[in-house]
Amino acid sequence: MKEITAQDEISLHRNGFLEYDVDPELDLFVEIQKLKKEKNAVILAHYYQDGDIQDIADFVGDSLQLSQEAARTSADIIAFAGVHFMAETAKILSPNKKVILPDLKAGCSLSDSCPAPIFAKFKEKYPDHIVVSYVNCTADLKTLTDICCTSSNAVHVINSIPKDKGIIFAPDKNLGAYLEKVTGRKMILWNGACMVHEIFSKERIAKLKHQNPEAIIIAHPECEEPVLAMAEFIGSTSQLLNFTKKKEYNSFIVATEAGIIHQMERASPQKTFIPAPPNNHCACNECPHMKRNTLEKLYICLKYELPEVVLSQEVIQKSRACIDRMLEISEKAGLK
Repeated sequence: MKEITAQDEISLHRNGFLEYDVDPELDLFVEIQKLKKEKNAVILAHYYQDGDIQDIADFVGDSLQLSQEAARTSADIIAFAGVHFMAETAKILSPNKKVILPDLKAGCSLSDSCPAPIFAKFKEKYPDHIVVSYVNCTADLKTLTDICCTSSNAVHVINSIPKDKGIIFAPDKNLGAYLEKVTGRKMILWNGACMVHEIFSKERIAKLKHQNPEAIIIAHPECEEPVLAMAEFIGSTSQLLNFTKKKEYNSFIVATEAGIIHQMERASPQKTFIPAPPNNHCACNECPHMKRNTLEKLYICLKYELPEVVLSQEVIQKSRACIDRMLEISEKAGLK
């Protein structure tokens, strides 16, 4: 293995990944498989990753599924093909394992919208409230959280809280508003949102539906209410995928990050999946943070075991309880 130089460290700090030229003749699928075996590493990938990364991964899933997998893996190294908060969650759940991320700058607009120090002051206004935080948040915010949730288990988490207790929900206001509607619970909502799910165009989706009247509109609950109102099914990433597998419809307009369509097409190659358009000039809606990860970066990341996600023991200990509580509720609800 090539020794990491001071210049490499500077490059890593500046770019968020190690800059090495990869031989274009190299079969990255073969080389990554070799590295996984050699290092006893596992690759966890989110549904929003590029198709090549999903295909090489040992496990592909949504935030809940990836959290569950990170908690039970026996690998020595977790290569997390996702965004930073996901890798942090893996480190919290597997503190004795090395967690690496192809690009440290693969962040999250939703996570960034709720800085922990500002939220701490906000929380002080509601001292008797239970804090429920969407897993799409930093490890520091999780230290201020009573129960974490994902879009797959959020309804179960909210329903687990006694009705006489107030709830603060952070950081996604759109998911929070959807949960208020579904559960009937009024909550204090932090004013955060996902840049990907906020820019879907109601007008362009309506036009797309007019052009494809047989298509079923499906949407993630991080979308804004006008888009959700058009949807014929609302669910988490994995729930959307399962819906397209099980239902007899042949065409779907998909209002979430377009990476999930790779799995939908693999599971149902005879069906048609149309990415819902945003309110800009792009044909589909992709997360620029998720797409910072590439097959080349994943290879280099595994080869040099960098960049590594590091958290203090204090943060790990304080943030673990809210995730454990979420996983307990999910297990009781039979969510996998």
